[in-house]
Amino acid sequence: MNRCRITLEEISEGIRYSREGLKRLDPRLMEIDSLPYTLAQQLEEATARAGKMSVQGVQPKLSAVLRIKEGRFEIVDRGGRFILKCCPPQWPEVPANEALTMTLAEHSGIEVPVHGLVEASDGSVVYFIRRFDRVGQRHRLPLEDGAQLLGFTRDTKYDSSMEQVVGMLDRFCTFPVIEKRKLMLRVWFCFLTGNEDMHLKNWSLVSRSSRIALSPAYDLLNTSIVLKNPQEEIALSIRGRKRNLNRHDLLDYLAVERCGLPTELMRSDLEKLLVQAEEEWPAWIRRSFLSEPKREAYLHLVRERFTRLRSQTTS
Repeated sequence: MNRCRITLEEISEGIRYSREGLKRLDPRLMEIDSLPYTLAQQLEEATARAGKMSVQGVQPKLSAVLRIKEGRFEIVDRGGRFILKCCPPQWPEVPANEALTMTLAEHSGIEVPVHGLVEASDGSVVYFIRRFDRVGQRHRLPLEDGAQLLGFTRDTKYDSSMEQVVGMLDRFCTFPVIEKRKLMLRVWFCFLTGNEDMHLKNWSLVSRSSRIALSPAYDLLNTSIVLKNPQEEIALSIRGRKRNLNRHDLLDYLAVERCGLPTELMRSDLEKLLVQAEEEWPAWIRRSFLSEPKREAYLHLVRERFTRLRSQTTS
């Protein structure tokens, strides 16, 4: 089965991207060539340019622009409109993992930037994502992450709580109720997809047209199938806990009690997400670029988390 590296939809053999996938990047784009770098060269370039990147993190990153006429990504030091994420040697298949998880998020109603996979010269895959904080050639949208807003640092980004994130939305967002509903969808999604790395720097607020709101989602991936022995289910505690969470914690307590959102609305939102996880996600996971063992691990985790939430939701 051949599938598009951007949309994951099935496509004819011999091509790498669907027309729809390419149009998401630019209507004029006809193809995307492979990156002229091996994985080793990508890692070397990422290390050499690390001090010039405005976006930091554990995963090696490169800044790039997309040359439409040539149909290729070009690595740059400044002014990049895309971020390329190389595959860390210690965490194989992370690019395919993130591409899949971001696609699941998109189909679950979560705002995400244009993203996908591009092949490298040695056959490895690189994850790309369009920067959502860039408009036009020079304009940069005001963007601050939770660590900056709440007074934490890169070293203490795990020391906060989801309750504090809720308070951050109340304090800074133009329409907090709207943003808290979006927050809860992302919290449930991350729980279902095994993302235990949503620390403060992965929750950001962006200012667009004088409105401060949650930024599009980023850094969504199933970390539980990457780590050998995951000890936690979430990065930021809920009711002082990071594991053994249940429906009461994620719905009744965080959504209704702490966010102040209507009970019936939250139950409806959660049920809709659970239906999608049961009926639609398995097909997307099977169409992903993960290896068969990783696909099965991903499916197993989603089913386990789904069972925990669904059994309690319908009881």
